[in-house]
Amino acid sequence: MEDQVLINRFLKNKSEKAFRALYKKYAPRLYNLALKITGYNTHLSEDALQEMWLIMAQKLNSFQGKSTLNTWLTGILINVIREKWRKAGKEEALSEQEESYTEDIFTEGFSCTQFDLQNALVQLPYGYRQIIVLHDLEGYKHKEIGQILDIQEGTSKSQLFKARGRLRKLLLAYQNTPEKI
Repeated sequence: MEDQVLINRFLKNKSEKAFRALYKKYAPRLYNLALKITGYNTHLSEDALQEMWLIMAQKLNSFQGKSTLNTWLTGILINVIREKWRKAGKEEALSEQEESYTEDIFTEGFSCTQFDLQNALVQLPYGYRQIIVLHDLEGYKHKEIGQILDIQEGTSKSQLFKARGRLRKLLLAYQNTPEKI
């Protein structure tokens, strides 16, 4: 069923059926996104997702359709996670003077497993992880990321470049570790 029809039904009479349809359509992907952004913290991801749905139910009448519903929900989820991390004092500040890494991780002999990638993502600073997850793993364009995170498109591009450099460095270091446990 089309999103706008479900939105209208929910707004008109708080239709539980419409809410469930939206939930069924978007919850799995959003939970997966939350896991990646929180560094695979299931408790924080579940809590953030639940809060995102509460906010959605309260603010759905303010959705103007300037972006897709998916992008709008993603923005709410990211803001909820950001606020939870801020309150918990876990948000990491990003250094303005990052090194730029240009080595190519796709050289002969390089092997990266999903486990390696997950571990490297968890080690990225929160801001870098947001950008790389949204762009490289979820497929958002820089313009959409800018809308979701309330940043300029150029900032998204710059942060992605830095995040990829940091991720390459982590993956190379992990690959060169003598024994993986």
